[in-house]
Amino acid sequence: MAIDHVTLDVQDIAASRKFYAAALRPLGYEARAESGESVGFGDSRGLDFWIARRGEPSTAHVALSAPSRDAVEQFHEAAMAGGGRDNGEPGLRPQYHENYYAAYVIDPDGNNIEAVSHTPQ
Repeated sequence: MAIDHVTLDVQDIAASRKFYAAALRPLGYEARAESGESVGFGDSRGLDFWIARRGEPSTAHVALSAPSRDAVEQFHEAAMAGGGRDNGEPGLRPQYHENYYAAYVIDPDGNNIEAVSHTPQ
């Protein structure tokens, strides 16, 4: 099974767009579609991460694949600069496996957003 896309419901589309534009850039994602109060982010393969103002904000944990440990660090820095709150600085999480390198931030609506790389240093 593959996930086609994910949509998070947000309260303030402008604040969330700013946050995700900054946080996802180091992972190779950018805003590629906008319709009303929704924004789709993706890369050359398509749009698979959406935010939308369409009801009560969601609270979820979303883990995004990062191509390297450096990208995880850049994600964390950009997410913090874009209005996120720290929920776990970049580092190894050996409780998951020896090469699990991740960072966690809380987005403007309280979602726990993670960037993770599984590759060795």
